Amino acid sequence: MYRRMRLADTVRIAPELLGEPVEEAVKVALRDKLEGLVDKKIGAMVAIKDVIEVGEGHILAGDAGVYYDAVFDALTFMPEMQEIIEGSVLEVVEFGIFVGIGPLDGLVHVSQMTDEFVSYDEKNSRLITKESGRAITVGDRVRARIVAVSLNEREPRDSKIGLTMRQHALGKLEWLEEARTGKPKEGAEEKAKPKKKKRDEAPETSKHEISGAEVA
Repeated sequence: MYRRMRLADTVRIAPELLGEPVEEAVKVALRDKLEGLVDKKIGAMVAIKDVIEVGEGHILAGDAGVYYDAVFDALTFMPEMQEIIEGSVLEVVEFGIFVGIGPLDGLVHVSQMTDEFVSYDEKNSRLITKESGRAITVGDRVRARIVAVSLNEREPRDSKIGLTMRQHALGKLEWLEEARTGKPKEGAEEKAKPKKKKRDEAPETSKHEISGAEVA
């Protein structure tokens, strides 16, 4: 879940920023240093919001920069076990779908998608259920539950979040809407089949054919 947290850290202000207002320079430095990082205790650092307090600057010998102790508010995201999330499908592969949940990605393995057998349509980059013929592809919105979390501080992109959609009220949002209303979502219905002509029914004649006929 998202959290607004008050944190403290020390940042280096580069020489080219020393002419700017201190709070603005500290905010820029905090963003460059922290945004996008992952910490196992606080989660992923999404954004630096406000600088609350800036201490006195410190200079180190041989370093042209200035170091400041700062207190600031930050927006973080920590995936929690059993938390229910909604997100968009970012990628479809043979073994499942990757779902964007905040700044991180989660994986729904094919075994955790549905009770039905699921096959992979590589040509159209989608997964299809065998019995109902339902499909999931990139851009679809899904609701899932977090069942595994492994954050990687050194390589945030290697963090692993396991998701399931097999429980009640989870799955592709269109499927859930159909289950709630008892009918397919508007625009999802199958195209009407062409009406078959009766054997003794004369073929229709177009206006073009009539106008082109010879008059006795």
